Amino acid sequence: MASRAARRERALNVWPGYVDALATLLLSVVFLLTIFVVGQFFLSQEISGRDTVLNKLNRQIADLTDLLALERSNRRAQEETAQNLRTTLLTAESDRDRLQAQVEAGAAAKGQTGELDKQLQAERGATSRALTQIDLLNQQISAMRRQLAALEDALAASESRDRESQARIADLGSRLNVALAQKVQELARYRSDFFGRLRQILGNRSDIRVVGDRFVLQSEVLFPAGSASLKSEAGPELDRIAGAILDLAKQIPADLPWVLRVDGHTDARPIASAQFPSNWSLSAARAIAVVQYLVGKGLPPQRLLAGAFGEFQPLDTGTSDDAYARNRRIEMKLTER
Repeated sequence: MASRAARRERALNVWPGYVDALATLLLSVVFLLTIFVVGQFFLSQEISGRDTVLNKLNRQIADLTDLLALERSNRRAQEETAQNLRTTLLTAESDRDRLQAQVEAGAAAKGQTGELDKQLQAERGATSRALTQIDLLNQQISAMRRQLAALEDALAASESRDRESQARIADLGSRLNVALAQKVQELARYRSDFFGRLRQILGNRSDIRVVGDRFVLQSEVLFPAGSASLKSEAGPELDRIAGAILDLAKQIPADLPWVLRVDGHTDARPIASAQFPSNWSLSAARAIAVVQYLVGKGLPPQRLLAGAFGEFQPLDTGTSDDAYARNRRIEMKLTER
């Protein structure tokens, strides 16, 4: 009896150990979830800060571009003014040289005989007036030279500012390219998540596959032959796709310019029906039908884009029934707007 009681006591003492282990496991899970939530918070703060810097850089580039255009306009006006002053200066110097020649000619005439006294008096008066004009021209030439020197200094300063502006614009352009590249990488990460989720949801099916960066559904899965009306059995497939997109849209930042592009493709055989005069019309109607269905499932219309390519982008250039079937498709691509 004593041994039975001891065994019963040891069996009962095991349970506190299990309870402690479960409590420790629960605390570890709560700690990991807390770290994940905090990481997501800091990640969203970092992305918001980058967007603010990007907007600031765009405004600085616009301001510098306007300032550069104004500086160039002022420099052209200053160059025109300097050229006019140079032309006027050359004309004034020519007039001065002509008047000085006249003065020298009048001084040489003083040594002639008495019958030229009257002519000398006239020449003296002309010489006096010429000397006065020369003084005025010299003053004008000096003033023009000062103006020309000031304009050349202003042009040099303008060229220096122009070079500095070009350097700043180049630096801002480089920083903007880096920011845009980060945005593209961020969108590529979400695109990869999108395709991964769709693969998990839809499984490995021959009529639904990934080609490059596009998710491809064969038209026979969604539409009857020659029609743009969705089949009833197409609803579950599109519902799963819509659910994956809605889950992903909650994670993508609101300021990231993404859209889901839905493209319609047909085979090369002409349709020419009353409702669809060309394969282009049929592919457009099918893409629009898929977009409208997704909107009905809650996807934002501003995040959807319908495209149509008709028979002009085939996956298989053959003429067999299998090749035609591969080319009749709906493609979905998560891309930048």
